[in-house]
Amino acid sequence: MHAVFLDTQTFSTSTSLSSISEQVETLTCYEVTAPDEVLSRAHNADIIITNKVVLNAELLASLANIKLICITATGFNNVDIIAAKKHNIAVTNVSGYAGNSVAQYVFAQLLEYYQQTTHHNANTEQGLWASSNTFCYHGNSITELAGKTIGVIGYGSLGQAVATIARAFSMKVIISERPNSNIIREGRLSFDEVIQQADILTLHCPQTADTENLINRNVLERMKNNAVLINTARGALVDELALLDALKNKKIAYAILDVLSQEPPPASHPLLNTELANLKITAHIAWASSEAQQRLLELVAQNILSFKTDERLNRLD
Repeated sequence: MHAVFLDTQTFSTSTSLSSISEQVETLTCYEVTAPDEVLSRAHNADIIITNKVVLNAELLASLANIKLICITATGFNNVDIIAAKKHNIAVTNVSGYAGNSVAQYVFAQLLEYYQQTTHHNANTEQGLWASSNTFCYHGNSITELAGKTIGVIGYGSLGQAVATIARAFSMKVIISERPNSNIIREGRLSFDEVIQQADILTLHCPQTADTENLINRNVLERMKNNAVLINTARGALVDELALLDALKNKKIAYAILDVLSQEPPPASHPLLNTELANLKITAHIAWASSEAQQRLLELVAQNILSFKTDERLNRLD
C-alpha cells in the first residue's frame, strides 16, 4: 500500500514516522497541502494521512484509489464521513493519546494564574525583594486551588485526566451532562448547574452541531464573575465576540484559549487585537507534548496495521 501524509508540519520535527513507514510500501510526506493540491498529491495513494486537511465529498469522489483515511487527531470534522462511506473508504481517528498532555497544560495555566509565578519572579528580578525590609515581598495575591470547583464539559479521556489531577489538588469536580439533556446521569449535574457553580470551566467536548457556540453570551452571563474559562477543545465551542465582551466587562475573570474558531487565525482576529490582561491565548499546543505526538503516530500505524489485517481476512472469506 502507498500512503501520502498531507500535513506533517502539524507535528514537531522531533517526532518519528518510522512506525508508519513500516506499515506501507511507500510514504510520501508534504509539510502542508493546499485544497487545490490534494487531488494531485493523493490520486495514486491507497492511504491518506492527515490532521486538518479538508477532504470533502467532491474530492473523495475523485480519489478512486483511496481505501483508508487516517486522521491524526480525535475529531472527524475535516472529512465528509457520509461521502467516505459511499465510496467504501474506511476512516480512522486516534483517541486517548493526549490526556496527560492536555491535563498538564490545563494545570500549568491554572497554577500560573492562581500562583502568579511570573509576577513574583519579576518582582525578584527587579530587585524589589532585595530592597525590602522583611523576609518576603508580597505582590499579587496567591490563591489556592484547594476548595475551588472545577466544571468539566466533556468527560472522555481528556476530561477524566483533568478531573484526576483536580482531585489531587483537593478541588471539587463537577461533571456536566450534555446541554438540553432530559436525563441526568449518575455522577453528573445539568449543564446549567455546572456553569453557574464552577469557579473554573474547562472544555473537552468535540465540535458538533450541538456544541458550536456552546459558550455563548447567555452562558457567560450566568457564570460566576470570578470564573476562569479554559478551552483546549475546539475554538468553535465559544462565541468569541461574546467572550471578548464578557472579558472587557468583567463578567468572568479570565479566559485561557488554546484554540480559536479559525486556525491559523487571521491577523485581524478580534481576540488577537486586544490588550486585555484577563485573556491568554496559545497556539493549539495543549495536546502537543513530545510524548503525546509520538504516541499518536504509533496509534496511526496501528490503525493501518488493523486495516491491512481486516482486508486480508476479508479476502480469505
